[in-house]
Amino acid sequence: METLASRRAKPLAALLAAIVVTPVAAQTSSVTSPRVDIIGTDKSEIERIPGSAYVVDKETLESSRVFTTNEALRKVPGINVRDEEGLGLRPNIGIRGLNPTRSTKVTLLEDGVPLAYAPYGDNASYYHPPIDRYERIEVLKGAGQVMYGPQTIGGVINYITPTPPEEFRGMIGLAGGNRDYGNARVQLGGAGFLLDYSYKQADGARDNIHSQLNDLNLKKVFSISERQGLTLRANYYSEESQVTYSGLTTAEFNRFGSRYNPFKNDSFDTRRFGLSATHEFAFSDDAKLTTNVYASWFSRDWWRQSSTTTDTQCGNAFRDARLAGDAVNVDACNSIQGRLRDYFTYGIEPRMHVNWAGFGTTSELDFGVKLHFEEQKRKQINAANPFARTGALGEDNVRNTSAYSAFVMNKFILGRFSLSPGLRYEYIDSERTNYPNTGNTNYSSGKSSLDAWIPSLGGTFQAHETTTVFAGIHRGFAPPRTEDIINTGQGPVPTFVDVGAEKSWNSEIGLRSTPVTGMNVQATWFRNDFERLIAVCSIAGGSTSI
Repeated sequence: METLASRRAKPLAALLAAIVVTPVAAQTSSVTSPRVDIIGTDKSEIERIPGSAYVVDKETLESSRVFTTNEALRKVPGINVRDEEGLGLRPNIGIRGLNPTRSTKVTLLEDGVPLAYAPYGDNASYYHPPIDRYERIEVLKGAGQVMYGPQTIGGVINYITPTPPEEFRGMIGLAGGNRDYGNARVQLGGAGFLLDYSYKQADGARDNIHSQLNDLNLKKVFSISERQGLTLRANYYSEESQVTYSGLTTAEFNRFGSRYNPFKNDSFDTRRFGLSATHEFAFSDDAKLTTNVYASWFSRDWWRQSSTTTDTQCGNAFRDARLAGDAVNVDACNSIQGRLRDYFTYGIEPRMHVNWAGFGTTSELDFGVKLHFEEQKRKQINAANPFARTGALGEDNVRNTSAYSAFVMNKFILGRFSLSPGLRYEYIDSERTNYPNTGNTNYSSGKSSLDAWIPSLGGTFQAHETTTVFAGIHRGFAPPRTEDIINTGQGPVPTFVDVGAEKSWNSEIGLRSTPVTGMNVQATWFRNDFERLIAVCSIAGGSTSI
């Protein structure tokens, strides 16, 4: 049976096959490990970036022996990372004062490929690989981020995986600690192939919390010719955790302490499979086409007895006991909800880079397009006892998102000056369908679309051979979640909410300097002026209203 997803996937598969077998003639250009960098390693490129840019390099990650992604990102100015369960499995990343919850206001990439499972329709990081997988982190803010998107308000984070070695080598690492902490890692590589596997387990910061995860990443680089290269990636991630969604009441904290957690029956299980390919074709030394093709499937099953400290899911008496600081018996709570999610995401993004000269200047032109598709399958199961994993169907809906974007940015280089005007366009189609569930026989569906032009202008001035001043202004854009704009509810007629996209004007001015060898200084003044700010309240915070 042919599904909507299979029909959409056929053009991508055909295009990928065409990319791989493209015939070429020998040229002088050389391709090593194709990927998309947002900052790069060449010093001259970094100095001409029209905005704040920061790199946490391999040496820093190794010498600091960072424990989680959270620790690594805290080394970057302007980033606030909030811990959740202790292992950094779900980092809450905020940039320049934006809400860090679930990293919803950040564009996350891995080797230039979208990392989030639904960056348009539900940009929440319930999945995040461990820091062990990466050797470098790039963070870009300011006008230059309009080349990536869809989030262009706070910034872009690009995690870089190691380049597979040509000569065989490997390593095994083992570590352990208190609170049942264990960490095992195996890395093997050679002949352009790399296998990287990590296993972690630990108790959380509270009682009745334990997590264990497996992360397998495979990477292979092919040098097809002097003008062509191809990187193939495959990864698998799984997590099995005993973790709750509910916090502590003040009375519970005062009586039982910060580790108290009565919800021993809650569980959180995820699986993710990802495939991607990056193909690079060098037309000449001054023209290069880089194409990303990617697909991922992510599944999340979270069974929980309570979502807030005042939740009445287990009854008013249960809630009142918690508010009073009395011990509760969760086994007597004959209720548990399963929030079951499946996401299928895929897309293709060719990007062109051209060096050219004209009008008395040298220029670097970047332009590209992206076709991106998401399918969310969401169910809620209301079980009759805390140990059950089946029950009444409370919610059953499918949410589809199709996004089409394009960007162009040209960097004019005039001696010590550079000027980089840019423009991005986003068009997003959203669709939601509700299927009948227990106690509701209605079928309903709705569609909505929006588009936006996202301009930018940035520039740099090399005031000294060791100091560069930069400045820029750009349009901030963040698309609304599908559920925020289409609410089909329990009735046959969909309800549309004119939420619109989050929009702002963002400006900054700053400098980068290397006054002495081994010392780097960067300072930035920025201002974010919002025309529309979407504040999605957290269930864990006790409210679901906007």
